[in-house]
Amino acid sequence: MIKHFLNGISAYGQAFQLISKLGLWGYLIIPGLISLLIGGAIGFSAYGFSDNIGDFLTAFYPWERGRSIVDGIATAFGGVLVTGSGLILYKHAVLILSAPFMSPLSEKVENHLQGIDQSIRFSVPQMISDIVRGLQIAMRNIIRELFYLFLLLLLGLLPFFSPFAAIGMFLVQAFYAGFGNIDYTLERHLNVRDSIHFVRANRIFALGNGVVFMGLLAIGIGFLIAPPLGTIAATIETVKRLDGRRLDEFV
Repeated sequence: MIKHFLNGISAYGQAFQLISKLGLWGYLIIPGLISLLIGGAIGFSAYGFSDNIGDFLTAFYPWERGRSIVDGIATAFGGVLVTGSGLILYKHAVLILSAPFMSPLSEKVENHLQGIDQSIRFSVPQMISDIVRGLQIAMRNIIRELFYLFLLLLLGLLPFFSPFAAIGMFLVQAFYAGFGNIDYTLERHLNVRDSIHFVRANRIFALGNGVVFMGLLAIGIGFLIAPPLGTIAATIETVKRLDGRRLDEFV
């Protein structure tokens, strides 16, 4: 179990090496800009809407005494709420919008790992197919992710369980981020249903990949490099798990 988790993390080091070795810097530009724009939108939304949410919550406070303190707490809570919700949507929005660029990147890395010398051609039908599949996976994962996060949020209302709930919420988001990164490789080999079975069987690896992805988002430059790095790292380990294995070994 720990080995698979560490594999998901260590693959990021190999991803850095492949970027330089294969000259993949061009694949980082557009997804990086998409990621940065979405991340910036989340930041501005958190700043703009936190006051509105704070005023809405403060309106339920019936006393004047201590109102300024309550207002400050409510505004901070509003910012956290918008940012947290935005990060959930951010992951899936980036995974969908970056699919036309991340899928060829994943394929290029896979071809290298398999020793295949084949150029990757841009195809509009394939781009549409990648986006549609990304939407299928994203909608399924968003519903499940929000459900688990809601349960953990309720658990976090109990003081003793608050720290565990916070850790659990981070891990849930990390898992579904890893899921999306892995699917850029799986889309060339498996349908949606079989891809879900594969990720379930390799959920610890998906978690390891997603933990680093979420960690990168915690730093400013992470919005630029997290999507392509996560994709390359996921491809490296996913190819190993697919190579020479029959479908019934993981369904």
